[in-house]
Amino acid sequence: MSSVLTDLFPHPIVQAPMAGGVSVPQLAAAVSDAGGLGFLAAGYKTADGMYQEIKQLRGLTSRPFGVNLFLPQPETADPAAVDVYAHQLAGEASWYETELGDPESGRDDGYDAKLAVLLDNPVPVVSFHFGVPAREVIDSLHRVGSLTFVTATTAEEARAVERAGADVVIAQGVEAGGHQGTHRDLLETDGSGIGLLSLVAQVRESVGIPIVAAGGIMRGGQIAAVCAAGARAAQLGTAFVAAHESGAHALHKQALTNPLFARTELTRAFSGRPARALVNRFVREHGPYAPAAYPQVHHLTAPLRKAAAKAGDAQGLALWAGQGHRMARELPAGQLVEVLVAELASARTALSAGGAR
Repeated sequence: MSSVLTDLFPHPIVQAPMAGGVSVPQLAAAVSDAGGLGFLAAGYKTADGMYQEIKQLRGLTSRPFGVNLFLPQPETADPAAVDVYAHQLAGEASWYETELGDPESGRDDGYDAKLAVLLDNPVPVVSFHFGVPAREVIDSLHRVGSLTFVTATTAEEARAVERAGADVVIAQGVEAGGHQGTHRDLLETDGSGIGLLSLVAQVRESVGIPIVAAGGIMRGGQIAAVCAAGARAAQLGTAFVAAHESGAHALHKQALTNPLFARTELTRAFSGRPARALVNRFVREHGPYAPAAYPQVHHLTAPLRKAAAKAGDAQGLALWAGQGHRMARELPAGQLVEVLVAELASARTALSAGGAR
């Protein structure tokens, strides 16, 4: 790995920041203590909520960790389309005996307030999703000693990340679970994502900054593959959803390997932005009609998802998962890192042996 990364974590394993309660301090601490890079997800939290989790994490580990922020989104949603979708979801609200959320609950996810906290209380790494932060934001984080990671889903986006002065680009393939980190949310690009190995190769030829590969990675052999393609480390999300320390709902953890949920799909059903989830009833019934309206749809469906969880109904949950979900292993996070490191070493030995013939 680049010295930028090896100074932070000895093993090329990054735990993806998963918003919605999955990436809790206990998970991040376990990964960091095992030699990976643990992450907190600030998305959907208040600035104070993020700060409290950072304090808790610092009490659990002395190792480096990261915090992820969502970039504010432009106001491009069609209010009429959101209203139509709300009407369609009325039956869900009746079924779960709850009200739909207010789609105008907030659009910037408290971005400025969270940045202020991170500048006053610096953390080793700050990463960004859904776009590229302004150059002055990255410069200000550098001044307080934080490294910056930014997600890209194309080579063009990766070049924008490098131009902004970020230290690392996270190349996110279409296989990834959860939200695609595209810099612009365009309906016409739905379904046109690039597979991870192809993306890493393209990004490697486009930028000079280190690459962290993300998307469907579940085994050490896959980490070896993306490193051979040009990445310096791999970011794993779904692999850690099933970890003992994960904050994911028990139904979510079980669904990863439940034959009832045979495949994943990119859907706007829960948030209004493309995100890969296990296909359940909610995705089948509402995915085809969900508008491009993030975060309005996220706010609209939040009470439905909460009620489904309370009712123990996995068919109404946002079961975020990458394409490798059936390979999930229910292990303590630290042990999972150890297993991945052993698999990585074995894969590299096999590659070396093959090349020596």
